[in-house]
Amino acid sequence: MQRQDVRNIAIIAHVDHGKTTLVDCLLHQSGTIAAHKKVQERAMDRLDLERERGITILSKNTAVRWKDVTINIVDTPGHSDFGGEVERVLGMVDCVLLVVDAFEGPMPQTRFVLRKALGHGLRPMVVINKVDRPDARPDEVLDQVFDLFVSLDADDAQLDFPVIYASARDGWACVEVDGPRHDMNPLLDAIVERVPPPTIAEGPLQMQVATIGYDDFVGRIAVGRIRRGEVRKGQLIVCLDITGKPRRAKVSRLNGYEGLQQVEIEVGRAGDIVGIAGVTDALPGETLCDVEAPEGLPPIAVDEPTIAMEFIANDGPFSGRDGKWVTSRKLRERLERELQSNVALRVEDTEKPEVMRVSGRGELHLGILIETMRREGYEVMVSMPRVIVHETPEGKDEPYEDVTVDCQETFSGSVIQDLTQRGGELLELRQTEDQVRMEFKVPSRGLIGYRSRFLTQTRGTGTLYKSFSGYGPFKGNFQRRANGVLVALETGQVTSYALETLQERGVLFVEPGDSVYAGQVVGENARPQDMVVNPCKAKKLDNMRQAFKDVDTRLATVRRFALEEALEYINADELVEVTPKAVRIRKRTLDHSERRKQEKQAAAE
Repeated sequence: MQRQDVRNIAIIAHVDHGKTTLVDCLLHQSGTIAAHKKVQERAMDRLDLERERGITILSKNTAVRWKDVTINIVDTPGHSDFGGEVERVLGMVDCVLLVVDAFEGPMPQTRFVLRKALGHGLRPMVVINKVDRPDARPDEVLDQVFDLFVSLDADDAQLDFPVIYASARDGWACVEVDGPRHDMNPLLDAIVERVPPPTIAEGPLQMQVATIGYDDFVGRIAVGRIRRGEVRKGQLIVCLDITGKPRRAKVSRLNGYEGLQQVEIEVGRAGDIVGIAGVTDALPGETLCDVEAPEGLPPIAVDEPTIAMEFIANDGPFSGRDGKWVTSRKLRERLERELQSNVALRVEDTEKPEVMRVSGRGELHLGILIETMRREGYEVMVSMPRVIVHETPEGKDEPYEDVTVDCQETFSGSVIQDLTQRGGELLELRQTEDQVRMEFKVPSRGLIGYRSRFLTQTRGTGTLYKSFSGYGPFKGNFQRRANGVLVALETGQVTSYALETLQERGVLFVEPGDSVYAGQVVGENARPQDMVVNPCKAKKLDNMRQAFKDVDTRLATVRRFALEEALEYINADELVEVTPKAVRIRKRTLDHSERRKQEKQAAAE
């Protein structure tokens, strides 16, 4: 049996391909949101970090009414680092809406989610957006999309996808490239006509929790699609964990979706996407069932982590200056709490009780977690990211990434040389005027620390996108960072007098007035070796009149690291210290003499 009054779709798009503008347009033109009402920019991105970085981290739901049909639209994270979210979202929908820029074409991030969607057997619909661009090439882009589907092993039914041409900015869509351009009705009609309605199974309530929301009044809200039966406010239900262990709960509130808002409803039926409050400890992957017939659904399969790093409570000289939570106990509690909703994360104990090994889907996945924690008031030290290598009968396998590089032709040679030295393989090169697009397959290990070098190589004009591809043969060792670092000798305040001399040694990371401690990295050496320096050295004063007046000290611009840049920069003997107000790089062993002893022992071995 099918429900004809509901359609459930997931929307997939690369950054800046027009996903949010498109959803905004559908909300207004369908009448779901009044025409005079203004929706805030990036309306579907609710987290501060999402708006700042222009990425989707957590899936969101919205609903549009069109011709007596409710169209539930689920926003998917585009980046493979948030694959745990993607897996859960795809279980709620019957179709994926792929939004592609009419000039740029399909990009690596869309490839990852699309591979998952096609693997789930979902039917795709393609929207080629920004057709009004003067450099638009919709026919070529459509061919690229078709080739992409073929490369991802789409079946015949999936290859017979409907195509809509649109300009979300101008508010129109059409079935043909040169068709009438009036409004979004052709897209809304295509969704109603071509998206399969949800198939309803007979039987009592069964719903798998896909994501967890939170409300200040009712607490945790379990969000998912009702597979069968119905649920009402006040109903007694059973929550089954992934082992099948039951616990009872009462539905204190039932939410549906209307536009961007959650609205309270009395009953949810099979095929609806709803939020259920009252199951205080619900976790993603668990099943909510009828009390009389508790029957669990198979757990959601999530890709294994590909990268790991150590999390350590901050024990540096400045520990406790900025943060509220600085102990290893608080750090452990926070990571255990994160595990409840972040299904792609793993946390393991190590030989040292104060050190925890945290594994995730990539640098961005773990970087977002660290950034969230620092904003909550935590202080933490983290180690260099290391890829997780799999041992097989044939040897070692390591994770690989699909990489797309756009840059000026002048810089393409140095980019190809660098990525090749890092184990990469150039798959395709296309040129348009003075711009070059290159497709690579590169070991994830080779990309750690590369982004900052890439920006230097392309003088800030290049763009690099990557997405997890799979595991492949281990490529051997290659160099991460060619230069050594400048390490502070003592604790104190940085002086301009000291920096005037030090800036000749390399690039500085600190400026006059900054507080530093012994063992902190204060710059990059121009040579391969590390060098211990004193950035706190003060000018000796005397009462002799100088022959020349003091000349104003001219200091070069210092380099400041964002969190991800610092994680990419460090070597194995270094840590990134993260507090609510600072990101510092330091040596694992702060004492210079002790560090020298360790280096000698390592050399002797």
